[in-house]
Amino acid sequence: MNAATIDGPRQEPASGGAAEQLVILVHGYGADGNDLIGLAPYFARILPNAAFAAPNAPQRCEMSPMGYQWFPIDQFDPSSRLNGVRDAAPVLDQFIDRELERHGLSEDKLVLVGFSQGTMMSLHVALRRPRQVAGILGYSGLLAGPELLADEAISKPPILLIHGDMDEMLPVQNLHDAVEALGAAGLNVEWHVSPGAGHTIAQDGLDLGMEFLQRVF
Repeated sequence: MNAATIDGPRQEPASGGAAEQLVILVHGYGADGNDLIGLAPYFARILPNAAFAAPNAPQRCEMSPMGYQWFPIDQFDPSSRLNGVRDAAPVLDQFIDRELERHGLSEDKLVLVGFSQGTMMSLHVALRRPRQVAGILGYSGLLAGPELLADEAISKPPILLIHGDMDEMLPVQNLHDAVEALGAAGLNVEWHVSPGAGHTIAQDGLDLGMEFLQRVF
């Protein structure tokens, strides 16, 4: 699939100048880029020179026709998840390349922010890019193919994973499993559990995410 087929809403730097950083927001299953571009005004408070892009995933969602999916979840066993992430990875990779080129930026000026299925995509893609991104911020997700990391992780950017302890879609154990696997592969991973939060981005997670972005940039 040609990456030209994915696009989505953008927000140019709040400063009005040229972009000095790029934040790509990778939405979850059944949502679209509009779902996460709403984070841009918050993050822009501490990153006034950052451009934001939130691409729609390449496939129309099977269960939510108004939304999109990076891959189907009718089968959600580890093997199916890994195959889904792998199939969609080139599309996201090419979108990243195109956005970096558009702004004349290199990977050290890029952060990926994912939610749910978007966190799975962000972790998979960023860790396999030859040039290291500035960071990965993942909400309410999981790590596909943890057993492959030691062999396949090319770069090791800082990572912050945040998860609600009441998540009914992807239980918080997915956070702990991801942290364990990422740490074992030698990655610098921080994590936070949002008390009382479901499958969402709680205020404490938003605040910590902003702090993380400021730090890695």
